[in-house]
Amino acid sequence: MIEVTEDATGVIIPLRVQPKASSDRIAGEHAGALKVCVTSPPEDGKANAAVIKLIAKQLRVARSSVEIVSGQSSRQKKIHISAVSASDVSRKLAAAGVVSAEW
Repeated sequence: MIEVTEDATGVIIPLRVQPKASSDRIAGEHAGALKVCVTSPPEDGKANAAVIKLIAKQLRVARSSVEIVSGQSSRQKKIHISAVSASDVSRKLAAAGVVSAEW
């Protein structure tokens, strides 16, 4: 189960990022985190920018609403998404077939 934390301004979601993947996609759950695969290499912030773009597109929120709050240079990251609830995120990911159950 993905450990989503809800606060007054949005949600914090742990990610497991796989750079240099064959395609940009959200691959489901991996060890309590949302697994995100991006084709960009992990240099000069390219993979981080690709993660933000993918998450924003998948959840239909503005890129400015998605921020990496920890793990800038790590595969393990935490992102903050403003102005959404955990149930909104869960519903959107379930509708896209990424996760199967409510958080």
